[in-house]
Amino acid sequence: MDVAPDLRGTSIFLLGMKSSIKTQLAKLLAELLRYYYFDSDGLVEEAAGGEASAKLFQETDEQGFRESETEVLKQLSSMGRLVVCAGDGAVQSSTNLGLLRHGITIWIDVPLDIIAGEATKSDAESGKSHAEMNQKLELTQLAAMYEKLRGGYATADVTISLQRIVSLAGYDDFDAVTAEDMAMEVLKEIEKLTRVKKMMEKAGRPF
Repeated sequence: MDVAPDLRGTSIFLLGMKSSIKTQLAKLLAELLRYYYFDSDGLVEEAAGGEASAKLFQETDEQGFRESETEVLKQLSSMGRLVVCAGDGAVQSSTNLGLLRHGITIWIDVPLDIIAGEATKSDAESGKSHAEMNQKLELTQLAAMYEKLRGGYATADVTISLQRIVSLAGYDDFDAVTAEDMAMEVLKEIEKLTRVKKMMEKAGRPF
């Protein structure tokens, strides 16, 4: 499905909580569309001097950190031919939501228990103690964050639900879903959006 010509270089912003499937999907879409891939959180961290510095920056000067997020989004939204993994800050202000309107926004909706499991696995691999015991706490914290951010996610042009893909494909579990499965759904939705846009443009033309 070649939707790239109809996109005319319009950038794509992937919203949703941080997960490996979201990152894999963004990279695959960039490859398929011949776009450039960026992670907005990664750019904020880079500007702050690294992950540890960015975390300290957020804890000591949250307003300054949010302004840095906005500046990164401002730069990305002024460019074309990008697939951007947008961080949570992208949906936490009207300014940032406005910047996202320069492209197509897609909410990658992944069940919280999967995201919590990934975080727990990461903790275990990094040597943190009681990682398994912390999964329940991680899930509680993620649920609270999800409720806070859900309104912003819901402004997306399209929602791609991992749960729905599992159901439609008849898979037994979430692990069976591949980035290719997700990409196909995204491309189908983008094709619908571009088709509607072309119809509206045609309808607006004088006879």
